Amino acid sequence: MAAFFEPPPLPEDEEPEDLSQPEWMGPPRNILGAAVPIRLVLARTDEVAVAVADATAYPTGFELRLVTRARTTGYGSGDDPFDPATMWRMRHPPGRGELPPEFLRFGLEFADRTKATNLGGFPDPEKDPGARVLMQGSGGGGGGSWETQYWCWPLPPEGPLAFVCEWPAKGIALTRAEVDARIVLDAAARAEVLWDDARGG
Repeated sequence: MAAFFEPPPLPEDEEPEDLSQPEWMGPPRNILGAAVPIRLVLARTDEVAVAVADATAYPTGFELRLVTRARTTGYGSGDDPFDPATMWRMRHPPGRGELPPEFLRFGLEFADRTKATNLGGFPDPEKDPGARVLMQGSGGGGGGSWETQYWCWPLPPEGPLAFVCEWPAKGIALTRAEVDARIVLDAAARAEVLWDDARGG
């Protein structure tokens, strides 16, 4: 019996799909980033803590992990100390009214006095954002422990690099911690190119 499901013929002279992305949208897939020796507790109260950990640098920017911990887990009560629906997302569009106190504000300030924060949305992949980008990526957690990835583009200039947070609902006033941006730049120089382009060609 002949096969019932026959695959369609391959198109002739089809160009391979371009799976690359603009560099401001995330780390390049064709490069293995290098670890940045950074671990900062940005803020700590009697109940919660916010920290930066596990950064990875690339020639175009760097990733980091923002960590939140609660002293109590919420297990058994059915009430997680953190509400991801409010701590990571604003209830109204940016630019309209005050920031809700439940929203965890996070950002970076660079030696040239420019900054990037989590108050903006995702950049348009079709247009150069024209400014520094701090883009939220994957994350998750529960039971008083939440983490999320951020992509910062481009690399910082030489000089101090400040990590800034504020979380009024959790009693965290505007707080900052600085490192020398050289630790990010040195790590970026150690990143390894796996292929000539992001398609692996």
